[in-house]
Amino acid sequence: MSILVCGSIAYDTIMVFHDRFRHHILPEQIHILNVAFLVPDLRREFGGCAGNIAYTLKLLGEEPLIMATVGDDAAPYRERLARLGLRQDHVRHVPGTYTAQAFITTDLDDNQITAFHPGAMNHSHLNKVEEAVGVRLGIVAPDGREGMLGHVAQFAEAGIPFIFDPGQGLPMFSGEELLECLQRARYCTVNDYEARLLCEKTGLTLDALARRVDALVVTRGAEGSQIYTDGCRIDIPSVRPDRVVDPTGCGDAYRAGLLYGLAQGYDWQRCGRLAAVLGAIKIAHRGGQNHAPSRAEIAARYLAAFGEELWQQAND
Repeated sequence: MSILVCGSIAYDTIMVFHDRFRHHILPEQIHILNVAFLVPDLRREFGGCAGNIAYTLKLLGEEPLIMATVGDDAAPYRERLARLGLRQDHVRHVPGTYTAQAFITTDLDDNQITAFHPGAMNHSHLNKVEEAVGVRLGIVAPDGREGMLGHVAQFAEAGIPFIFDPGQGLPMFSGEELLECLQRARYCTVNDYEARLLCEKTGLTLDALARRVDALVVTRGAEGSQIYTDGCRIDIPSVRPDRVVDPTGCGDAYRAGLLYGLAQGYDWQRCGRLAAVLGAIKIAHRGGQNHAPSRAEIAARYLAAFGEELWQQAND
């Protein structure tokens, strides 16, 4: 039985601005915005929400299925997936397109400005959840709009519990569409900014939205995360990283922790704590897929942070 990860596969071009955006973006001049950022550090990474989540699930010992679309330039990414032992049964090539690409500029406060070309991702609706066999759990991560809506409906129709993770795709949906997705999902994850936007679009409070799913998870960066479930709020502290290098993909690593915990039958506190550990491990590395801890190292970080064994409920 597998975890199905629906979302984007993308190349990330990541640039580092050695200053702070707030020194250069003047609120009173926003109507004539014309800024340029000198970015001496530039690299290209393998990314995309589905790729990043599946990568960390593999580190945890899972065998996830990726459901995504790629373009004519996908050969290097496909070769990487093969080296990692990640199955590509549901990675669809869309001829005449580019693989999705993100151009990310990060400042010294870890704020990010991103330009995103969707490319093949716009055809994600060609993939169908029912084409994947033996799925016990899933996630609908940021992807093409029609693909996300379709995969939400298909998971629900198949009776497969899944996380709805609108992420940066949230502005694409109306309040009614978001409420429909929440109605069909078992769980929902957003960051603190997305949580505010979700409330604005739906006209509901966070507590009201949380009542529509079994659990609503709100990540808050260095301030930890909050899990709303059964009428209560569980506060998960952040885990101190070895160093802060790059926030790109931290949310995806966190979501991989949630998915693994759910698949293992962990309670929400343990799920959240594992997710926090993985986010802390990821932020100490550049890109979304360059952290490579062993299971033993993950368990050691969990023990050091929370004073309990991680794998005591799992077959290690």
